[in-house]
Amino acid sequence: MANHKTGTREEWLEARLALLESEKELTRRSDEVARLRQQLPWVPVEKEYSFETDEGTASLADLFKGRSQLLVYHFMFGPDYTAGCPSCSAIADGFSGSVVHLANHDVAFTAVSRAPLEKLQAYKQRMGWSFPWASSFNGDFNCDFDVSHTQQEWQSGAVNYNFGTADYRPAEQSPVLIEFASSVGTDAATYRKEGPGISAFALQDGVVFHTYSAYARGVDGIWGMYAWLDRAPLGRNETGPWWRRHDEYDED
Repeated sequence: MANHKTGTREEWLEARLALLESEKELTRRSDEVARLRQQLPWVPVEKEYSFETDEGTASLADLFKGRSQLLVYHFMFGPDYTAGCPSCSAIADGFSGSVVHLANHDVAFTAVSRAPLEKLQAYKQRMGWSFPWASSFNGDFNCDFDVSHTQQEWQSGAVNYNFGTADYRPAEQSPVLIEFASSVGTDAATYRKEGPGISAFALQDGVVFHTYSAYARGVDGIWGMYAWLDRAPLGRNETGPWWRRHDEYDED
């Protein structure tokens, strides 16, 4: 562990009280940003989408399961993957325990991926997860919400993601991207045709509305382990991806 300044309990308390003011300011700002999210205009979803779920074929409205709100995690698991994205898998480790609480607060939750349902079910069993997970295989849902990209889009150098366009082709040479792609049984270009994200929907008078989406670092807020690491003595303390699927760490 790196050397760090030490001090008396009195010095610690003085510094901690100063930090508390910054934390309170951050909390108030976070509350204000949440209010701004809720004030976004709702956009009617006019296209019909079809999903395969454990209970059978479902529409987007069906995914609400009687609730008025729906949260979707866009999980990176493409049709050609042999396993889920390791980053999405680390994030998803925190989902199962939240589902029951959300459901009892009028909010349904599901992950959605383009892989066939059978692949999702097998991986879900491997990971020991219980949250709902729907397949949008052969549908437009992922592309329409900018988390899946076609070969043509990729080759054009203008991939729509995170409310902008970018050329991701140079990333095919990234050692991290190559490693992650290998971990899901694909090459870098195939791996990065999928992207992570969150979308929120409301159901009112039989009409589904899109209310919110976030991508890239916008997903950090639901990555539970980082909330803990940000409070650890050394913080995130990382120079690159270090996490694995929870069944791939070496046992102590």
